[in-house]
Amino acid sequence: MTAELWGLIFEGIWITVQLTFYSAALGAGVAFITGLARTSRFWILRFLSGFYVEVFRGTSALVLMFWLFFVVPLALGWQLVPMWAATLALGLSYGAYGSEIVRGGIAAVAPAQREAGIALSFTPWQRLRLVILPQAVPEMLPPFNNLLIELLKGTALAGLLGVGEISFEAQLARLATGESANIYLSILGMYFVLAFILTRGMRLLERRAKASIGQKPEKGGGIFRKLNIREETQQSSNIITAGGH
Repeated sequence: MTAELWGLIFEGIWITVQLTFYSAALGAGVAFITGLARTSRFWILRFLSGFYVEVFRGTSALVLMFWLFFVVPLALGWQLVPMWAATLALGLSYGAYGSEIVRGGIAAVAPAQREAGIALSFTPWQRLRLVILPQAVPEMLPPFNNLLIELLKGTALAGLLGVGEISFEAQLARLATGESANIYLSILGMYFVLAFILTRGMRLLERRAKASIGQKPEKGGGIFRKLNIREETQQSSNIITAGGH
């Protein structure tokens, strides 16, 4: 591995980050629009959004990518560059999955909260903006985190269109050097680091979203969380026992 080949791989990291960001931005916009449409009182919006979700969730992102890059130009007469064809395919595909997260998060808000907004004479838009979304967004962030990690790994499909993301550049380096184990081990580590950074960022957003509505973030995780729960349960048992005496 020469400095030039490592430079190509690090350039591929930057392309992967850009592709993930653009696709996530498009997917998030599609997810919220479609998810809100699926909760609309108008049947036509529910039908169209449901049709979109079923079509894009039931088809392959790779095949959609090929359609946008190879077939659409034949029909429309203009060619998408590979980067934007991949972004559009990934954003539309993962946006369909994200719309179900949005719909589920909105449905999880207690009906009493909606009734409180009606009692305060809020308009439907005010109820959505001031009551429903602030409580639904913290519940959406953990599944959105998982979807974002899947999107990061899904960017490797763009290499089949010639987009120079990490996997594509790693393949070029492997062909140039004949080294497979070292190169692909390095790529695994790079994907892990990127996924770890995204996870930390999403968890920070989750804590801030919960703090904005007065929820305390969970402290600790894994075995420490279980020990905290066990300690709280023991304290509650002691209080109940003392009250009985």
